[in-house]
Amino acid sequence: MQRIMIKNVKVLVLALLLAVASCSFTTSDEDPGKDKVLVSLISYVLEKGHYDAKEFNDEFSEEVFDDFVTALDPLKRYYLKSDIKEFEAYKDQIDDQIRKEDISFFDLAYTRLRERMEESKAIYDDILSQPFDYSKDETIDTEYENLDYAKNQKELKARWENQLKFNTIGTYYDRIEEEAKKAKDSTGYTPLSNSEIEKETRETTKQSLVEYFEFADELDREDYFSIYINSIVEEFDPHTTYFAPVDKDRFDMQMSGQFQGIGARLQKKSNEISITEIISGGPAWRGEELKEGDIILKVKQADEDVATSVVGMRLDDAVELIKGPKGTVVTLNVKKKDGSIKNIAITRDVVEIEETYAKTTTVDKDDRTYGVINLPKFYFDMQNAEQRNAATDVKKEIIRLKEQDVDGLVIDLRSNGGGSLSTVVDIAGLFIKEGPIVQVKSNGADSEILKDKDPEILWDKPLVILVNEISASASEILAAAMQDYKRAVIIGSKQTYGKGTVQNVYDLNRWLRQNDLGDMGALKITTQKFYRINGGSTQLEGVKSDVVVPDQFSYIDIGEKDLDNPLPWDKIAAADYEVWDGYIDYDQTISNSNARMAKNKQLQLIEENAKWIKSKQDDSVWPLNIDAYSAKMEQNEEEAKRFDSLRDYKSGLTFKSLPYEIQKFESDTVLKQKRERWHQDLAKDVYMDEAINVLEDLKVNNIRRGKLADVRD
Repeated sequence: MQRIMIKNVKVLVLALLLAVASCSFTTSDEDPGKDKVLVSLISYVLEKGHYDAKEFNDEFSEEVFDDFVTALDPLKRYYLKSDIKEFEAYKDQIDDQIRKEDISFFDLAYTRLRERMEESKAIYDDILSQPFDYSKDETIDTEYENLDYAKNQKELKARWENQLKFNTIGTYYDRIEEEAKKAKDSTGYTPLSNSEIEKETRETTKQSLVEYFEFADELDREDYFSIYINSIVEEFDPHTTYFAPVDKDRFDMQMSGQFQGIGARLQKKSNEISITEIISGGPAWRGEELKEGDIILKVKQADEDVATSVVGMRLDDAVELIKGPKGTVVTLNVKKKDGSIKNIAITRDVVEIEETYAKTTTVDKDDRTYGVINLPKFYFDMQNAEQRNAATDVKKEIIRLKEQDVDGLVIDLRSNGGGSLSTVVDIAGLFIKEGPIVQVKSNGADSEILKDKDPEILWDKPLVILVNEISASASEILAAAMQDYKRAVIIGSKQTYGKGTVQNVYDLNRWLRQNDLGDMGALKITTQKFYRINGGSTQLEGVKSDVVVPDQFSYIDIGEKDLDNPLPWDKIAAADYEVWDGYIDYDQTISNSNARMAKNKQLQLIEENAKWIKSKQDDSVWPLNIDAYSAKMEQNEEEAKRFDSLRDYKSGLTFKSLPYEIQKFESDTVLKQKRERWHQDLAKDVYMDEAINVLEDLKVNNIRRGKLADVRD
């Protein structure tokens, strides 16, 4: 993803400028010109820039229609069958509307949804005003995609009643159990009656719906139009996505792991915006005045005389007021937990989200020390290449581990969804001398080989990489390259996620001259596919582990192949490379590990648990009779007991932080607690246990290990 521009982008930019520069745009509530321009602009970029552009035709139109209507009403509790019939006049017309900048279908579906949502407020209020009868022999099927739309208001109300009863019966069951336990454990305690519990749980359900509709009411036309645009762009492939301006900011934050602001997480509830978390190390954390639970009443910028009230304001709008450039001051007028009102001035700064970044630990076993680097994603700052990124951080951590004289290294890429392409090339280069890392190919063009050109080998000792079904994209590039070079042993799922495509993010604003429409957002678009150095694609097939171990995702449809509209698998010519000849017993080590794993009782139980989870996931029919519901819950709880011992596994390994981090703990107790929890989890991690076993088994030929994968002449 770091390769922000493809070769034909200059041509595309010029064509777009010529196409839109002469237009004069205005906006109105009845006919928003911004929406029309956005449709035109995005459709043009898709047709000219996508790796495998689809034709806008009737078949495409029908897919967009189905996806958009489903996205608006996935539980089929708003639209009536008559609404869908009315909408279907547009089912094969969306492709024509895109060409004509016509958004009448969106307008109709959006307006009708808001009407139906308003009507539903009276429906749920009426239903929850009366007690539920849990003695009736009723069921609900939660496979909503197989459900037809309600024929009329009467049928729709019955559907709401069925759904709300299902939402409430679980809480009702739990509360009955809690009251019975209190009566048993506390002498003289009088439990609530079933009728009192029934009323309490209905009120709980009602309050959750009130909060849901408060959130829904804050969504404006632009939010829903983003859903419509994404229903169009996601027909091209699962990873092509439109970002409205606020979504682009969130994406940048996720990719970089940082933002500029005060360092607090906010939540809106009952028109109040409150602090839910103070981010460790941020300005608010350093100031020690703002606390969790504080309610923000007003926000004032340094150049303003009057503060702006945020009571009742949209959460996104309040966040925009509070965040801002590094070095600027914002004053928050807050209500403390004791009821006092206080003004708190905070100087904004760069806030780093610690959970994004690589973290490192060491572990001792049999008089030898090993290192573990957990990499949650291949992060980078799209706006500033000089900011910290995954490659520079991993390099620093390896240098620190070498100072601790560790004998082997585990890189944990489990659940790492990817990120920057350039950072993965740089990271792979830390383990080989020189050579190809990955091949990338634009549609109709020759493949390009991305190489490590740095002859320095930072780490030449044993290496293990941990993956699972959610390890995707850049994670798969690193795992595949190290597997092809036979540089590392890959331990994990049968295959990784299977995302073999490259996306670029285009700022749509740069292609409009004289733009008086406001921020147009950005488009993340698939422009290339990447291939292993052996020529194979990871698309759909992923990377197959050397040592296959089951986990909780083993039987769940969770990979690229399970998504709509994935690009196909294919193959190109292999790059020119030589495998590393530094290991003495690479193949034997893999064989030994597979033999150990096949006999491992913990893994056998994990596989049984994964199959059980899958069976429960497929069980979509639930009783709404309390006796039947109780029987089903008790059966599930009884079946689950045989998996209780999964939590009891202990590897006997002890993990500890590096010296530089231990020094941080003196001032950052939150970080210390996070690391302690992580170390405790690793000590119960059977996969990490085996990774250390493999590092123990891998023997390096100290004479040959310097000959790391030179490219052939």
